[in-house]
Amino acid sequence: MFEDERKPVDYSRRAFLGISVSAVAGFALWSMHKPSMTASAKSNAMPHEVTVVQFSNDGTRGQTVHVPTVVKSDDEWKKQLSANEFDVTRRADTEMAFTGRYWNLHDKGIYRCICCDTALFSSDTKFDSGTGWPSFWQPLATENVQLQRDTSLGMPRTAVACTLCDAHLGHVFDDGPEPTYQRYCMNSVSLKFAKKV
Repeated sequence: MFEDERKPVDYSRRAFLGISVSAVAGFALWSMHKPSMTASAKSNAMPHEVTVVQFSNDGTRGQTVHVPTVVKSDDEWKKQLSANEFDVTRRADTEMAFTGRYWNLHDKGIYRCICCDTALFSSDTKFDSGTGWPSFWQPLATENVQLQRDTSLGMPRTAVACTLCDAHLGHVFDDGPEPTYQRYCMNSVSLKFAKKV
């Protein structure tokens, strides 16, 4: 075929198709990043009884109690939490590495749930994982955290949530130090620190 016999190219149609394909691909990637674990179900959950262990701020183990879960509407959580705290704890978002207030904190004390004050982790099990998130090799009590399957990035991971209020805390991995070889990689924004006095 000679050069002058070619059909003229319709650039506007190609541009429209390219933009459309890019938009669909972008939406698919965005939706894969969004959590598939619990977000919509959390606000519709009914209270039920759970077992948690109470701790004083110096880390002394207290009573094991059976209490109803803390269930609030999104509007109620938004009144209690900052926008970032809400996105992470109630929508399973993740804070950026090396930006949280606790990733490099070395004070002695315990870390509580930002939503309901449940005692979650101790500074005694905190270690520098090099990831930019506060990391612990075990929770204060296994009763106080629950593990959930998370496939939001297209691969199975284990999410960690507060037993009492179902707040998303972070994820647990099998690459931690002795004695558990676990790395509970938490979002600082999901926690509040109670310094030991």
